[in-house]
Amino acid sequence: MTRPTPCTTGRGGHLRPMLRRALPALALLLAGCGAAPGGASDFLGPAGTPAERFPAAVRPVAAIVSDQWSSEDSRERAGEAERVIGWMGIRPGMTVADIGAGAGYYAVRLADAVGPGGRVLAQDVMPDTVARLRRRVANRPNVSVGLGEPGDPRLPPASTDVALLVHMYHEVTQPYALLANLIPALRPGARVGILDVDGPIPFHGTPRALLACEMAALGYRQVAVHDLKPPPRAEYLAIFEAPATPPPPESVRPCPAR
Repeated sequence: MTRPTPCTTGRGGHLRPMLRRALPALALLLAGCGAAPGGASDFLGPAGTPAERFPAAVRPVAAIVSDQWSSEDSRERAGEAERVIGWMGIRPGMTVADIGAGAGYYAVRLADAVGPGGRVLAQDVMPDTVARLRRRVANRPNVSVGLGEPGDPRLPPASTDVALLVHMYHEVTQPYALLANLIPALRPGARVGILDVDGPIPFHGTPRALLACEMAALGYRQVAVHDLKPPPRAEYLAIFEAPATPPPPESVRPCPAR
């Protein structure tokens, strides 16, 4: 697949200030203007608040060891994606951000769920992973692919009805920056779903209480929790509503390790 021509302007690939102030709908249109005929496109939203302005997490960060959590066959047999899509209320016509999309297990299933009138913004921070993801969704015109940053998903402003972070929150090196910079991309009433294992971070989990604390530190409100698997795996989906605006970085208080 030929990589789409970037549709940003100005030094460093960012939109000019005038375009950054344009209507959110225009920003989303520009995000897809590099679409290859009949295939996926790239997106790159404006840069958010620099990650270094936010406090560091007072807990370990798990290493990225793979672009997928487990085999797709086993996840299908468990009905994982079907249940998550239902719990998140994902419907045709929505725009869903798959943050940390990895090998694309959710991206292709979300593309089917939102239909031709919807859009999937599949993002990852690993260039090799993003390249493979582009190839996988090359024939999915309602999927756009983006290379984000550890503290900034780089989503188009006011573009997203649902954001999903699946088995990757424990790998986020700048969680407070990421969560803050996600807020401007969310539409009113948007939901954020985080799927993880209720276990230690070094073993690729995120304790539920720690997740709830870190989300609350940015003003997110937990509205539901669903269990996918019982212990010892103890997989869960926590669903949050975001505040209207991100808090000032200096007001964020990191949660203690748990």
